[in-house]
Parts: sequence; structure tokens; C-alpha cells
Amino acid sequence: MTDKSQIDALVAGRHNNPFALLGLHKTRGGRVVRTFQPDAKSVDLVERGGRKMATMKRTHPAGLFEAPMPARKRNYALRITWQSGEVQQTEDPYRFGSTLGEMDLYLLGEGSDQNVYRKLGAHLRTITGVSGTRFAVWAPNASRVSVVGDFNTWDGRRHVMRLHPGNGIWEIFIPGVGNGAMYKYEITDSGGKLLPLKADPFGTFHEPPPGNSSIVFDSNYEWQDDAWLGRRRTGPRLDEPTSIYEVHLGSWRRKDDGSYLGYRDLANELVPYVADMGFTHIELLPVTEHPFDGSWGYQPIGMFAPTQRFGSPDDFRVLIDACHAQGIGVIMDWVPAHFPNDEHGLRQFDGTALYEHADPRKGAHADWGTLIFNYGRREVINYLIGNALYWIDEFHIDGLRVDAVASMLYLDYSREDGEWVPNEFGGNENLEAVEFLKRLNTEVHAHGATSFAEESTAWPSVSRPVDAGGLGFTYKWNMGWMNDTLAYMSEDPVHRKYHHDKMTFGLV
Repeated sequence: MTDKSQIDALVAGRHNNPFALLGLHKTRGGRVVRTFQPDAKSVDLVERGGRKMATMKRTHPAGLFEAPMPARKRNYALRITWQSGEVQQTEDPYRFGSTLGEMDLYLLGEGSDQNVYRKLGAHLRTITGVSGTRFAVWAPNASRVSVVGDFNTWDGRRHVMRLHPGNGIWEIFIPGVGNGAMYKYEITDSGGKLLPLKADPFGTFHEPPPGNSSIVFDSNYEWQDDAWLGRRRTGPRLDEPTSIYEVHLGSWRRKDDGSYLGYRDLANELVPYVADMGFTHIELLPVTEHPFDGSWGYQPIGMFAPTQRFGSPDDFRVLIDACHAQGIGVIMDWVPAHFPNDEHGLRQFDGTALYEHADPRKGAHADWGTLIFNYGRREVINYLIGNALYWIDEFHIDGLRVDAVASMLYLDYSREDGEWVPNEFGGNENLEAVEFLKRLNTEVHAHGATSFAEESTAWPSVSRPVDAGGLGFTYKWNMGWMNDTLAYMSEDPVHRKYHHDKMTFGLV
């Protein structure tokens, strides 16, 4: 007999472990299949081929159905007749076990899984011959997490996830959900309050605003740059000249109708231009997904997704491959310093300050109206370092230009007295951010890539190796030289002879 309180919690959308009730279960009388299908008129228990085994009995008016499982039968499917009259045959997501192993869960909980992006997020899987998508998300303080999307009429009662209580990971495999499906997470906080729908922090593709849904995406791209990667593995060549062309993809050039050039268009037009101009590298202003055009990508929400403004993730791979074919390295502006407070993003993700600091003196950036990552939380560090390695490994990015490093290093950055909290020694150094940057650079270099610090102060040893006491960046971005050069070039040629100091100051 199923406990009434558990059924009530399930029907009300408050149950945090529906796998304990739904799916195939042993009872004193044999085996029974339960399914919760709101808005269903009737449900039949069928074989995968469609042969009916039993008509399921409605045991709760909200849509809970139950039927005995015939002896010697191992697999089953559900044939649902909806109130609209539509008939749908589907696999039962609650008959599948966890797809995360003990080691996966251990490393995720420890915050040391470099392949975290392969464990969390949405990934196509085939389990016992059934194709679908495995969803997993970190929300330790939520009382319930559901996957909602265009495959379940955005109904949070349909696909409530399984909680792994040791580390706050929620997970479910949903059969039949494939490439291109749109989805979000429906989350209730610890008090049962329903939060705004959240995009997937590990989503690899997103729809444009105002929808902001994540999209299941499975890459089938075949890279052509093995020779380039082979040379890259030897590490950065600091003795060779480097000339970098910085570009914002949305501003470089437009089509005749004013629309953006796509990633593939840029592969055909931008890459030959950069090669002809003699540059060794191209630096892309942030291409991670962002809701606000005016931010130029410096307020990202989809850290694992190249922006849909210019095409799909595989289209972006085409652009990078084209650069490598021309002998051009690709540097990407990367923003681990802060994130926007849009409600569908990371802010208060599970009803608590999960990715940010709860104290606004440490967790909010007043100048930019953004939130600051909590570098003292191992899961957040794993998220950020996993993201850096994702771009290097999955997109063959050659270098990361880390944005706003100074804002990370100083606890009193752009703050008045009383607006910041000193570190444990009473200083203004953000010791947690320092350790994060050291670990980041160690991992980036281990993967054959380079790192650039966009650091605007006199912090010592920015580009000194970690084992020698430095932050470990490959290079420090010379912002003064850049600004002086732009100022010099903006002068009328007749007057430039009076401003040669702008060209020499940064070199002496």
C-alpha cells in the first residue's frame, strides 16, 4: 500500500524522489507499474511493440495510474490517451536507474571533475536500446527540480528529477527527447516556493531572448585541425612574434539587410581578411550566450553555449577550424568575474545564493549591476574551470583572455570604506580568487592552451609561473599600450609627430 502522504506530495509537485513511487516496483502480490500522467484520459501498459498488456487503473483523480506487471515481462511502455483524444506511446522515464556512477558523484561533490560538463547539463544517451536525453543539474537547496519543455507542455509535474542527497545533484533520463528539444528547469526552493524557470547552467545552446530556453544539442562536427593541435601540445612559443586582431563578431561587418554575418560567413570573410593582414591570432570578444546585446557578451548567462546570434555550436566550430587552417590561433574573451542578475540565470538558482556570495559586500558589483562568483565554493570553482576546459577541449580554443581580473583580485575593488569585507588577515586581497586563478592557469596550460590577464593594476607576478609564486598567466594584457595606440591613431596624421610618446611610453 502506497503511503497517502507520499501520493499527496507527488500530486502537489512536492515530492523530491518520485522514483520511490513511480515506475516498476515489487509488492507483496508481485510487481506493479505506476505512472503519473496529469491530463490523461486513460493509460495502457503495453509491450514496446505496442501489444497491450493491461489497462492501468486510475488511483488518484489528478492522474496517478497503476497496473500489475505480467510475470516474466521485463520491459514495457505506456500508451496514453490524452483528454484531447491524442494517443501517444512513450517509454517510462521512471523505470531507468541513475546514469551517474559513484565516482561521478564523488568527483562532482568534491568539485574536482574536470569533465563536469559531460556529467551535468543535457546529453543524448541510449540506454537498453532506448534513446533520449539525460538531464542533470546542481541545486542542493531545492525541494524539487523538474525538467519542463516543449516535450511535456512545460508541465513541472511530468518529469520530476531524482535527487542525489550527498551532493545536491538532480538527474533524470527522459526517453524520446532528442536534438533540438527546448527545455528549462522548474525549481521550488526549500520552503516550497516556485522560482522563475531557469535556463541550464551547462546548456550548450539557447534560444534567443525573450524565450531564453536551453536547447538540447548534440555535435556531429568532424574537426580538420589535427596538425594544428599537434603543434599546440608543445606549449606556447614565447620566443615567436604575436600579432592579435581583436574583433566583436556582431560589429565587424553586416549583411546588406543589416543582419549579422553567421559563423560560417565569418569563416569565409573574416578569416581570409585576418590572414591577409598578417595577424597570427584572432581574439574574439565574448561569444558566450548573453541576453543583453549592449553588453557585447561581457554579461554572460550561457557560459557553455556560443551565442545563437551567429549560428549553432557546430557553426562556431567551422569558424575555429577555418582559423586553424590558415595558421591563425583563436583567443576568446572569457568572463569568470561576474554574471548578470537576470532571473532565468544563475542568480538565486535554487532559492539561495548558490553561485554568488550571499553578502552583497562580496557578491554584488554595484558599477556593473552584476553578481560576483563565490570563489570559495568548490562546486563554483569546478563550474568555472570546467567551463574553461570545455572551450579548449570541445571547441579547440587556443587561449583565454580572462576579463576583469583586477575586480576579482581586490575585495575593495570600486568600493568605499564599509562596502567591503577584509580577508582573514585583514587585507583587501581576495585570497580565494587568487587560488582560483592559480588553479585555472595550471589546468589551462596542462591542456596546451595559453592565458591572458586583462589586469589593470600593479598586482605583482601576474605572469610568473605558479610554482614560482605567481598567478601563472602566460601573458598580461598591456591595456595601457592598447589605449595609447588607439589614441595615437585617432590623431590627425599632421599632428601625430607631437604624440609619439603615446607609442613609446608603454614600451619603456
